[in-house]
Amino acid sequence: MTTDPLKGRGAQQNSPNKFQEFYSEMRDDFLEYCHKEGELPEKSKTEYLPIFPKTIVNKVTSPDVGMAYSMNPYQGCEHGCIYCYARNTHEFWGYSAGLDFERKILIKENAPQLLEEKLSGKQWKAETIVLSGNTDCYQPAEKKYKITRACLEVFLKYKHPVGIITKNSLILRDLDLLKELNKDGLIGVNVSVTSLSEKTRRLLEPRTATITKRLETIKILSEHKIPVNAMLAPIIPGINSHELLQLARAVADHGALSFVFTVVRLNGAIGFLFTDWIQRTMPDKATKVLNQIASCHGGSLNDNRFGIRNKGEGVFAKQIHDLSKLARRTYFEGRSFPKLNKDLYEIHKNGQWKLF
Repeated sequence: MTTDPLKGRGAQQNSPNKFQEFYSEMRDDFLEYCHKEGELPEKSKTEYLPIFPKTIVNKVTSPDVGMAYSMNPYQGCEHGCIYCYARNTHEFWGYSAGLDFERKILIKENAPQLLEEKLSGKQWKAETIVLSGNTDCYQPAEKKYKITRACLEVFLKYKHPVGIITKNSLILRDLDLLKELNKDGLIGVNVSVTSLSEKTRRLLEPRTATITKRLETIKILSEHKIPVNAMLAPIIPGINSHELLQLARAVADHGALSFVFTVVRLNGAIGFLFTDWIQRTMPDKATKVLNQIASCHGGSLNDNRFGIRNKGEGVFAKQIHDLSKLARRTYFEGRSFPKLNKDLYEIHKNGQWKLF
């Protein structure tokens, strides 16, 4: 490809939306400037669009995702991770999984109120709710809207367990709430770290926190005894697969109690977007990487088989799994991520009733 990559974005274009026929009107973008550390200033379009859903807590039915419930204050994500499986969900809103996913961010301003309605309901039984199962709850929009912080205040009010998944050091802004939640064993944090190379990070995840900041985030949270699991995901053959042992050692050295990984799969529109991206950004290794990814999924870039789709199979996948076993024995012996406390919610919610 001779076209220069679009700086500051993961996707290099908009992919076709299979639902486009149902959407006839789209909003115009407004211009703003990207001042993200490590990026050259450029004109870049990001639009924040308020929406008002009727519910916020989602039941997770997938058997190979380690959560029962999730909630997403934002749809779309400005981080721009090119491999992100959540890109496909943007099509349901009438947008593309490509640049629209990064530029059109849907803001659920009523999320804290919806969460409180859920937790105060008589039928609700405590189960860990994860912020977020889809897009990052500490993406740049959170600095302005503070929806995630408001939701954490609701979890604290009801003494309810909550998990967090993020790759943004903005989570440290809410350290005060995290410490209060942790006093009662109500919080667990998952920090995503996909490479120790800033060059790789900028290409894969252009608007995320630097690797140094992510490791510092793990360290600070761990120093406050807040349990941290590192998400070394996705592992991409030919791009970061060779880093697995070093990644595991780095997150362990900074205090992580455990780690998980997935083998990349390029489902839906992600296959089109990733292929376009790698041909522009890594043309010399594009064919090799795509072939190795396909070799992990029976010859296809995607795999929909539960139990296999995130693990992969074949020679390259086995090498990744073998390295992960070695990493756990070497760096995580005697460490474990705790189960969160569900009992206090029931006491807080029903304690007065039990007196009669």
